[in-house]
Amino acid sequence: MSRPVTLFTGQWADLPLKELLPKVKAMGYDGVELACWGDHFDVQRAVKEKGYVESLWALLSKNDLGCWSISSHLLGQATCDRIDERHQAILPPHVWGDGKPEGVNERACAEMALTAQAARKFFSAGKSAMKGRPVGSGKAVVNGFTGSPIWHALYAFPPTSQEYIQAGFDLVGKRWKKILKTFEEQDVYFALEAHPTEIAFDIASAHRTLAAVGNHKRFGFNFDPSHFAYQGVDYVRFIRELSPHIHHAHMKDVWWGKGDGTVGVFGGHTAFGDPRRNWDFRSVGRGGVDFESIIVALNDIQYAGPLSVEWEDIRMDRIHGATESCTYLRQLDFPTNKVAFDAAFDRKRQRTR
Repeated sequence: MSRPVTLFTGQWADLPLKELLPKVKAMGYDGVELACWGDHFDVQRAVKEKGYVESLWALLSKNDLGCWSISSHLLGQATCDRIDERHQAILPPHVWGDGKPEGVNERACAEMALTAQAARKFFSAGKSAMKGRPVGSGKAVVNGFTGSPIWHALYAFPPTSQEYIQAGFDLVGKRWKKILKTFEEQDVYFALEAHPTEIAFDIASAHRTLAAVGNHKRFGFNFDPSHFAYQGVDYVRFIRELSPHIHHAHMKDVWWGKGDGTVGVFGGHTAFGDPRRNWDFRSVGRGGVDFESIIVALNDIQYAGPLSVEWEDIRMDRIHGATESCTYLRQLDFPTNKVAFDAAFDRKRQRTR
């Protein structure tokens, strides 16, 4: 069976979940990756309120949809970021508090640990609802961000020593090792979406991040090629080189080299959709990402989790884009082969298979 195709609800959080799910089904998806914002998944309610997670599954089942992961990108950003006024817009009030940076970091870390508990409660409640649906990986996964205490030092000027950079990785490791204790207790995996502004944003920094968390088995990656391609990072190599640590996969496209020559990879402080930009996110199949090679690589590493569409294309209607993205992936994805294609020519091999 091919992998389930899901829709990440983060870019749809303006719609109540009850209103969104019928649209997701109509667009052809097997399920959703629930964002922990809007009214799509409330971590506090999931842990504390009796019947809450069951009500989510009832709503999913009513629309004949499954769920294989939840996502806490906004909260995760505040676990290790240098906090400023921008974070208030993406954090719940009880995490933002008085806005003092150290306290925000501490509360974000505590809430991320709580998210692991919420995920375990949610996925345990969903076992019966998921029977008969596409199998998926069988893992309980929380996708998200970590933020970065050293992103501001990316360009290394004023002169930035490796000791300064390592201190940033060490800080992330210290905070996340504590969080991962709860992920281990709850049998849940965290999948960092390697991404500019995160502690890991390419292959080299991904390896360094794994080292910082002591190669913790509960810490891995949510693969998303759109964040690598325009940087010049080999996104297929990311799959092959980091295969044991890939717990989830986003399907998002990007085009690059399309601007007017006035804006570079760093974006020139322009907004998405500005025609001067060197790169912009595109609907799946409309950019320059080689999804055929991605599917082959995911098959080679035996990735069985969802192909989750994170739909972002500022030039396109989102219902149209998400619908065509689902169709595109269903045409492209294929189950792995169980029998060697040349086995028919060898009677001995036929008998042993």
